[in-house]
Amino acid sequence: MLIADPEESTTTTAPVHYLDAISLGKIVQIREQLLKAQATGMRVFRFESGDPSFSVATPVLDAVDAAARAGKTHYIPNNGIPQLRAALAAKVRNRNHLAGVTSDDVFVTNGAMHALFVTFGALLVPGDEVIVPDPMWTEVVENIRMAGGVPVGVELSAADDFEYRTDRIEAAITPRTRAIFINTPHNPTGAVLSVERLKEIVELARANNLWIVSDEAYEDVLYDPWTHVSIGSLAGDYADRVISIFSFSKSHAMSGLRVGYIVTRSPLMHGRIPKLLRCSINGVNSLAQWAALAAVNGPEDHLQAMRSEYAIRRDIMLGALSGIPGVRAFAARGAFYAWVELDESAYERLGVPDAAALSDRLAASGIGSAPGDAFGETCAGAIRFAFSCDTAMVREGSVLLRAALSEGIA
Repeated sequence: MLIADPEESTTTTAPVHYLDAISLGKIVQIREQLLKAQATGMRVFRFESGDPSFSVATPVLDAVDAAARAGKTHYIPNNGIPQLRAALAAKVRNRNHLAGVTSDDVFVTNGAMHALFVTFGALLVPGDEVIVPDPMWTEVVENIRMAGGVPVGVELSAADDFEYRTDRIEAAITPRTRAIFINTPHNPTGAVLSVERLKEIVELARANNLWIVSDEAYEDVLYDPWTHVSIGSLAGDYADRVISIFSFSKSHAMSGLRVGYIVTRSPLMHGRIPKLLRCSINGVNSLAQWAALAAVNGPEDHLQAMRSEYAIRRDIMLGALSGIPGVRAFAARGAFYAWVELDESAYERLGVPDAAALSDRLAASGIGSAPGDAFGETCAGAIRFAFSCDTAMVREGSVLLRAALSEGIA
């Protein structure tokens, strides 16, 4: 398809740029609307974004200061500072049970989103298909598209507790399938994949010679009795075809410092990833890497404290959403989102056609959310609320949210 380029002569045409098919993101748009309202003095409730409210640990901040004062503000090794890569290799061996990982298998990125960009850019050729859960965090499918790939959604269902069903994954495999993407704990539903399901996915990938890309950004945000298991620890001799992605944003509340990392033992990816790192960022911010080193080597008392506080927030929001006609909220097992499905009777009662219109109306009243169609093709009737903001905001905002979903918004 050709379109006229407004910056070109009206007598010429140019191919559609691939970025014109990429969305800016409804969550970003809602966030900007809320921030503008907040700047005018309006009270807003930041239920649209998954940004931890907790402060970065003092030793991490001290590490930034010490690194700056020591002059560690210059270009650094392309794949990450050696000390951080060594510490991360030890972390994934000991905590995630990814056997045999060395520093050479770790690549530091500008957050997990950049890790997705690099991974799909290094893995895919145009036309390759990647099977993804539907719903799924928007930026996953957009990064697949930017790499020339085709995301193929597999519907998740509340009837299955939003687990990624292997039979549906298998049905989606075609000769163009290159990889199966997984995310557990899952954004946006908060589902956690069982060990049994993870093993099934490994065997399915093995049988079809597929890669597995595993986004584990929420590995430390879990609620009893659920636990996180890295799929790479179950892959055995197929581990070289598993690419694992991690982040400091959620576990260490370092979302603004932008540090993530890719773990892969694949020689193919070892050859390609450094090229994308060099050409996209030429190294993650040096001070942020020293902060990440302090975080990964430091005490982990904060992890349980954060989990406990998130559990309080989850229960507050679930309590507020319970008992509303036509509204069904899934009790998150991990991450910090309430995934809410509304039936037609609820939309009719509220006087809006769908979740997108409801989300806009809530935003106008200062309540953030993310409509289901921001996450996939099969979930337009759902809406996501984040409870990562501080507990007082969750408590106050949940009262208003219940009123809005029960009685409508004036």
